[in-house]
Amino acid sequence: MISLSPVQSLLACCLVLVVGRVLTTRIGLLARYSIPDPIVGGLLFAVIAYLLSTWGGISVSLETSVKPTLLLLFFGCIGLTANLKLLAKGGPRLIAFLLALIPFLVLQNAVGLGMAWLLDLHPLMGLLGGTITLVGGHGTGAAYATRFADFNNIQDVMALAMTSATMGLVLGGVVGGPVAEWIMRRHKLSGSLDHAPDAKHEAPDLTENAGPASAGTFIVSMTAAFVCLVVGGYLAALVEDAPVSLPNFLWCLATGVVIRNGGEHLGLKLDDRVTDIIGTIALSLFLGMTMMTLDLSSVARLAGPLALILAVQTVFCALYAAWVVFRLLKRDYEAAIMSAAFCGFSLGATATAIANMQALTRRHGPAPEAFIVVPVTGAFLVDILNVIVLTSLISLPFVGGM
Repeated sequence: MISLSPVQSLLACCLVLVVGRVLTTRIGLLARYSIPDPIVGGLLFAVIAYLLSTWGGISVSLETSVKPTLLLLFFGCIGLTANLKLLAKGGPRLIAFLLALIPFLVLQNAVGLGMAWLLDLHPLMGLLGGTITLVGGHGTGAAYATRFADFNNIQDVMALAMTSATMGLVLGGVVGGPVAEWIMRRHKLSGSLDHAPDAKHEAPDLTENAGPASAGTFIVSMTAAFVCLVVGGYLAALVEDAPVSLPNFLWCLATGVVIRNGGEHLGLKLDDRVTDIIGTIALSLFLGMTMMTLDLSSVARLAGPLALILAVQTVFCALYAAWVVFRLLKRDYEAAIMSAAFCGFSLGATATAIANMQALTRRHGPAPEAFIVVPVTGAFLVDILNVIVLTSLISLPFVGGM
């Protein structure tokens, strides 16, 4: 057993991100389909760890207690770069994105229930392979798995839920880029960087500030980000017993939005470039650690019916994003980017959706509306809608009553 300390675990994750960036830059297939760096590097680490454990009897243990903080930090930074003026401009697209999402939640669960019926599984297993874990993620999956184990006596349900949620993160990160690249080629769409062949494919400049970033601007942005964590955590604790459970990161994001848009009236000006860098680092470390700790032996042991359900869900999600989401969102470059994001959070999580968009915009150019509409939808609206849909389905006699 090799147990890494917190600092060693962060170092290992940073090395994984560097390796992932090198691979996605130098391997044409990965670059062409804009696969996120953490997904590539993290999966490679997981495979190596699995081989060491299986053939060499050496297991590697990472200290990942910092993961929840990294995720909250990322969403706080998303809020701190959220300009409500852009959101107002993207209002019609937000409505269209929501109109595409509502029927998808019902259809994704219908696909899961249909696959459970074909494979002679309990209907609730179909919901576990539906929006409970794919849209809801690990938190929602754990909550429902506990309920199913207590009241429905389904064996190994927690392991199945965690495996499904984790594989969803992988699939959402892998399929989003190819879907958007296919859409852009088919409809001859391009971003601003595609028109400048000599331009470096870097992240878009998110601020109007002309001056260079400094240590002072980093300290101000870090302070604002940590305020989001503290205030967001306090607000989440206040509404912990509310009838509808909202994710903690929502409150961090909302706090960031208030600071970003209200602070200007108090003389507080943040450098969005710096805030974006901080958020990107936090997201990359979170996703990297998530992929690195993927237990491939458990995935192999629980494979079979679950793998079939997830495979069908992946195909369905990709088709829905390409043929429904894109068509409802004006059929332009921003719509293609948001289609990739849709794959990210409908199979994995909002963090995966953002990673998909970052990989694409780094290669093709900025998509400002997408970076406002997707976090708001993925971090807030989708969770409320998902609870409503799941509650309605589980109450049906042939689903929860069997």
